[in-house]
Amino acid sequence: MADGPEIPMPGRAAPPRTAPPAVGLAEAVPVWGRIAALSFGGPAGQIAVMHRILVEERRWISEDRFLHALNFCTLLPGPEAQQLATYIGWLMHGTRGGLVAGGLFVLPGLVAIMALSWVYALSGNVGVVAGLFFGLKAAVLAIVAEAVLRIGRRALKSAPMVALAAASFVALFLFDLPFPLIVLAAGLAGYLGGRAGLPQFRVGGGHGAAGRTDAGPYLIGDAALPQERDAPARTLLTAVVWAALWLTPVAAIVAILGPDNVFGQIALFFSKMAMVTFGGAYAVLAYVAQQAVGQFGWLRPGEMLDGLGMAETTPGPLIMVTQFVGFLAAFRNPGSLPPLLAGTLGGLLTTWVTFAPCFLWIFVGAPYVERLRGDRALAGALSAITAAVVGVILNLAVWFALHTLFARLEPVALGPIRLELPVLASLNPWALVLAVAALVAVFRLKAGVIPTLAACAVAGILLHLAGLVG
Repeated sequence: MADGPEIPMPGRAAPPRTAPPAVGLAEAVPVWGRIAALSFGGPAGQIAVMHRILVEERRWISEDRFLHALNFCTLLPGPEAQQLATYIGWLMHGTRGGLVAGGLFVLPGLVAIMALSWVYALSGNVGVVAGLFFGLKAAVLAIVAEAVLRIGRRALKSAPMVALAAASFVALFLFDLPFPLIVLAAGLAGYLGGRAGLPQFRVGGGHGAAGRTDAGPYLIGDAALPQERDAPARTLLTAVVWAALWLTPVAAIVAILGPDNVFGQIALFFSKMAMVTFGGAYAVLAYVAQQAVGQFGWLRPGEMLDGLGMAETTPGPLIMVTQFVGFLAAFRNPGSLPPLLAGTLGGLLTTWVTFAPCFLWIFVGAPYVERLRGDRALAGALSAITAAVVGVILNLAVWFALHTLFARLEPVALGPIRLELPVLASLNPWALVLAVAALVAVFRLKAGVIPTLAACAVAGILLHLAGLVG
């Protein structure tokens, strides 16, 4: 492992640092594996892990290049942390590097969620498993709340950025506006602010490098060029290849089984989701829950939170919760297949159509985004979109709190305002106790994600054994 930042002795200047040596793809694989194994806690925690290892420890990529890549990935539909890993892997070693970094980021979660889905399908609604997931829901609430603050501290460093986050939250929570519209409005505001040269719309909110130590030089500094450049012929070939890899299985399944078959529904629904769900797993959760429960009847109310609890306890993107949804959908509608086999195939199909587009977005878009890296207007647009996503995550934190603490919510409409208010009599006191304990553990005691999840899971099991929760 590379040494950490050198600490100058009093009265002495810090010794000059040299750029880290070139890194081959084979040497990078263990590092990407380490990042994947530590990628707990949702996008906020995963991005923090990548920043610590790639920017601070290894010095493979500079702070500004890291933030530029992150802002672009936030703009895309799908999981920003996995796409960020893919982007940086591509930046270092081209397409092969992107496949390694992005693929390894998904692999541990794929295996773990599949194993937990089997357990849940066989015993998830009875016994201690029910208590375990009851406890996990409370811990997830605290972790999502922390994500709001962690991402907010990074993105909201000027008054316009704070205003964009607040407007995003109000638009979603009170008016139920579509997220793509919010992204478009925030991006336009940031574009105009960046084009006007306003410092509040620069990366870092106009604070420059103040308050952080530059531990460079870096392997990929601010002026370094990527291995693969933008070229129309390459872009067209890349788009055709990845679109075919993504959509050919979808077309084959629909043609053979029909769009009303559960596998056809999974292929079509999650392919659509991959194109419209901006803001990562936090933004996609409510949309998937609404469709999976209300339209298709794949899940029962509350089971989406159980799936998110699984995703929080395992490494990898939180959007892996969709694999759990696809598993249950096929498990409960197996046709002529054994239910567990159908569930496994449904989960794998969901994962494929969820993540194949992520590679398409990065491999097609990254070369052009790199060329436009110095464009102030584009940088402003990307920074503003990151700020808007903070409002999305805050909206989800409130959604989690309501659905975790209350058994019933009533829809309310006041003119253009659309929201759900909790029925106070349906408050679950034990859920409230666990949620408060999780919040204290995370914010006051600075407990990590895994200890908090483990403690809440054990508490949920004990409450179940005591007959206090179902």
